[in-house]
Amino acid sequence: MAVKIGKAMGCEVIVFSRSSSKTEDALRLGAGKVVISTDAEAMKAVARSCHFIYNSIAFAHDVQPYLNVLRTRGTMIMVGGVPQGAMPGGTFAIIPRGLKIAGSCIGGIRETQQMIDFCAEHSILSDIELIPATPEDVDKAWERAINSDVKFRFVIDTAKTLTAPDAA
Repeated sequence: MAVKIGKAMGCEVIVFSRSSSKTEDALRLGAGKVVISTDAEAMKAVARSCHFIYNSIAFAHDVQPYLNVLRTRGTMIMVGGVPQGAMPGGTFAIIPRGLKIAGSCIGGIRETQQMIDFCAEHSILSDIELIPATPEDVDKAWERAINSDVKFRFVIDTAKTLTAPDAA
């Protein structure tokens, strides 16, 4: 969603990924470029080029390579829920360049409504993977989620399994 929203806002969107496996999807969603974050030369090529980074990485990781990509007075917002104390990287890169790191869980009602309205105005929809509402399929989806084998949100298709009670 961040790629689609950024593109709709007129931003030049760069997706950072640990491997090239997401490149096709990222470009289809509107990214102008995909940078492999594990490739030091690729990261160096985009050094100090971003005003803003939306960091949705949900595990402990070194933020230093991403701080190096920010322009002076740039901002990185963390939304991935990284455990406390699990974000290595020194403050030296932050202070002299005036970098900002912020965090967010979810907006309030007003902000959420604004984003829903923005998405509606720009025909932005979530990409999903619809799964049958069987215990076996839900268990498989859960295992895939645990193993990071998910590209988009799972939606359980309950329409085919729910029936109206018999009228008596």
